[in-house]
Parts: sequence; structure tokens; C-alpha cells
Amino acid sequence: MDTTTRLIIKSATWQIAGLLTMTIIGFLFTGSFAASSGIAIVGSIAGFISYFLHEIVWSKVKWGRSVNVTSTQLVTAAQTPAEKFADCVATVS
Repeated sequence: MDTTTRLIIKSATWQIAGLLTMTIIGFLFTGSFAASSGIAIVGSIAGFISYFLHEIVWSKVKWGRSVNVTSTQLVTAAQTPAEKFADCVATVS
């Protein structure tokens, strides 16, 4: 499991990568770094708000959630994907 600091750093670097990518794409279309930077910033803010609203909607959807979690359904970070799959299959059977 990632630490809070690691999650924050990963989120920040992802956001920076996205801003740079959108700035470059915007520059290719507009020829202006000022316009492309504005596009990237507005796109980033719009994406954040959209994701937040998306999470709110999905938090109200009950489909796909486990009601009762048993100890066999809990998996540790040390498990390989094959082991996780085997545990899931075993709980369904």
C-alpha cells in the first residue's frame, strides 16, 4: 500500500505530465504558448471537477459492491495477480 506522501507525489507528477501534454497539444493547434497554457489549465480544472462529480455519482451506485466482506476476500499487497485471482475464484465457488 502506498503512503500518503507517495500518493500526493504521484498525483502531482501525473498532473504536471497532463499539463505539459495539453500545453504541447494546444500549442500545435494554436501556435501560442499563452493560449495553449490557458487551454491546459482550464482543461485540468474541468477534468478535476468532472472526476469529482463522477465519484459522487458512483458513490451512490450500489451495483458491484460487496455487502459482507469475509477474511478470504481481503487480499494482501504481497499477493501476485494470479494469487489474487485464485482467491477471488475460491470465494465465488
